[in-house]
Amino acid sequence: MTTMAGPSRMVGAPIKRREDPRLIQGLAHYVDDIKLVDTLYCTFVRSDYGHAEIKSINTEEAKNLPGVLEVITGEELQGKVGLIPCGAEIPGLNVPEHHALAIGRVRFVGEPIAAVVATDPYTARDALDLIDVEYEELPVVVDPDRAVEPDSPAIHEEFGNNIGFEMPLEAGDVDKAFAEADHVVSQRLVNQRLVPNAMETRGVLAQYLPGDKTLTVWSSTQVPHILKTQLSLIVGVPEHRVRVITPEVGGAFGSKLNVYPEEVIVAYFAIQLCRPVKWIETRSENFTTTIHGRDQIAYVDLAVKNDGTITGLRARILADLGASYQLLTPLIPTLTNLMILGCYKIPNVKVEMTGVLTNKMATDAYRGAGRPEATYVIERMVDIAAQKLGMDARDIRFKNFPQPEEFPLTMATGVTYDSGNYQGSFNKALEIVNYDELRKQQAELRQQGRYMGIGISTYAEICAFGPSAAVPGGGWESSTVRIERTGKVTVLTGISPHGQGQETTFAQIISDEFGIDIDDIIIVHGDTGRQPQGVGTFGSRGTAVGGTAMLIAARQVKEKVAKIAAHLLEANPDDLIFEDGKISVEGSPAQAVDFATVSMEAYAAVNLPPDTDPGLEAIHFFEPKNFTFPFGAHIAVVEVDIDTGEIDIQRYVAVDDIGNIINPLVVAGQVHGGIAQGLGQALYENTVYDENGQLLTGSLMDYAVPKATQLPSFESDHTITPSPVNPLGVKGVGEAGTIASTPCMVNAVVDALSPLGITHIDMPLTPNRVWGAIQDAK
Repeated sequence: MTTMAGPSRMVGAPIKRREDPRLIQGLAHYVDDIKLVDTLYCTFVRSDYGHAEIKSINTEEAKNLPGVLEVITGEELQGKVGLIPCGAEIPGLNVPEHHALAIGRVRFVGEPIAAVVATDPYTARDALDLIDVEYEELPVVVDPDRAVEPDSPAIHEEFGNNIGFEMPLEAGDVDKAFAEADHVVSQRLVNQRLVPNAMETRGVLAQYLPGDKTLTVWSSTQVPHILKTQLSLIVGVPEHRVRVITPEVGGAFGSKLNVYPEEVIVAYFAIQLCRPVKWIETRSENFTTTIHGRDQIAYVDLAVKNDGTITGLRARILADLGASYQLLTPLIPTLTNLMILGCYKIPNVKVEMTGVLTNKMATDAYRGAGRPEATYVIERMVDIAAQKLGMDARDIRFKNFPQPEEFPLTMATGVTYDSGNYQGSFNKALEIVNYDELRKQQAELRQQGRYMGIGISTYAEICAFGPSAAVPGGGWESSTVRIERTGKVTVLTGISPHGQGQETTFAQIISDEFGIDIDDIIIVHGDTGRQPQGVGTFGSRGTAVGGTAMLIAARQVKEKVAKIAAHLLEANPDDLIFEDGKISVEGSPAQAVDFATVSMEAYAAVNLPPDTDPGLEAIHFFEPKNFTFPFGAHIAVVEVDIDTGEIDIQRYVAVDDIGNIINPLVVAGQVHGGIAQGLGQALYENTVYDENGQLLTGSLMDYAVPKATQLPSFESDHTITPSPVNPLGVKGVGEAGTIASTPCMVNAVVDALSPLGITHIDMPLTPNRVWGAIQDAK
């Protein structure tokens, strides 16, 4: 059956986000805004040491403090709750036991040791000072290079070393490629550790009702359905009696894609005390005990011919995993392996990836998650190769791009890129910046003793996670579409947006599909009690996977609507048009019925077609057959003051191809935010531990994030190459800006300083670091 929608009115329109009014007016509700009667408050004693034996914990004085109801240690909790889960499955993976509270030994500063519950947050905090912990310090390892040495102290003695996993990848004849290369360029490249720093820190509130044995948890999470399943297994409440609600989430960037010890402890206390229990993370805790991102060291060689053809890539990568694993910790760096060739046809590749255990907080998904690391590696190496050959950075890229007709394209790393036109997006970016004129200007300024740089980053990324074979616990997504009696539409989705704008974009899709006003549609998410199944929001999968599930469910409902409308109009369902709140017969607009009239008939159930059940509702599970692969070209123009090392960003142009675009305004917001975070890594951010495992950058006084005044006005544009992987033709945009911008900025600064013989500077490119490189070059 084929039914038609009228002309597209909403998809592609730059309408403002429907979520924003409540956020701007302060009407949204976050976890800490949820107030329940008789709520108790939880706090945690955390390790002051990077590595130590716990000799004793004395909690008696804290237990006797008025207002304190319970104090518990790891030893006392053992056997009462399960372990913190790690979903990654890698051959030979060493998985340390990860207890909610440390037992016997602490392995990073901030690791929770004991928990307190009190009648108010101030008493709970005061009780922490009354708990006496005696430690015996142990050797600390924070440097991944040192951690993999044979004589390095083992953080987890049961493994005998600090190797979490080893993952080799090899294709083609790498030895031959390097033997026959005209040039081999080599570089050590560091993706420094980052703190995600969401505006809203983590928080959790749990309530257990003993009468009906139900546990309800409010959590600032990206994955409410995963959290529901895992909490059920960890605290022992049957899953059908667990409900997870995710209210407004003030940013996450991957850091809330986890099951954290605090969620387990709060739920445990709520069950034991039969009263609501709340914990809200402090900013200091956020720095030390919410996952960190990146932290990879790559030793890379690139084999190139004199004409710029890249014939081989060889890399040894150390990925710092931290002291224990969160949900996807070991899995994230494997994405670097998959995407290390970027958007270039390089037939020979060898990567030796080693996951390394250190005395730090765990790393996990942070905006881009493994792909920024890969893009930084390949984009820096391509620029270094161009500099070695005396070749324009533009030309070496065109030389190694695949042609659009080669897609779908299986890369040497084993992934199959769905669609691409890298020349199209790159040419558009070059045209916007007037590249040839910029190079002339650069030459003129150099004659004046000024150092202008032009940085290029052409990237490809992997998105829309994804096929269930590649995603622990399943990569499908679920959606329910229900038309109410009055013709209003309720969409329930298993994704959990927290800034991506899908309350707007999903409503745009449904508006066009049913031909109804967007204000007649509501998108419901983040409540496992209303949408019983889902996976969550991460890896730029929300629209490509969750939106597709919704679209297919909507079309299933639409087919039934058309059947009922055709019965009422005495017409053929295939001849019906859905437009302006009516369903009419093509060519006979007067022969029409209101959309709401049909929905009323569907529930009144007295004038239905034969063999038609009442109601208008469908649920669909969508399983994608492949990932999607967005791509694009970013170009930055900078000037460097060689007397101070300061960087002036003069222009930043981004041309991204994310497939079909639902809402260009939402897309621009995602790209702008992503670029800002990528430039943060390139220029400012750095998580630093000292040799004792102490976090030296544990507050916003010491950890720099970019301010609006430090960033230029971004110029964003796009090309459109639809994805064949889903019927929407979308690819994903949430991480594109972050993935492209980091190497783009570093390439620009190095290009500016290339007359001095500088070929590389490690991030972050602080004025002091840039000035130091200039002095070394002189």
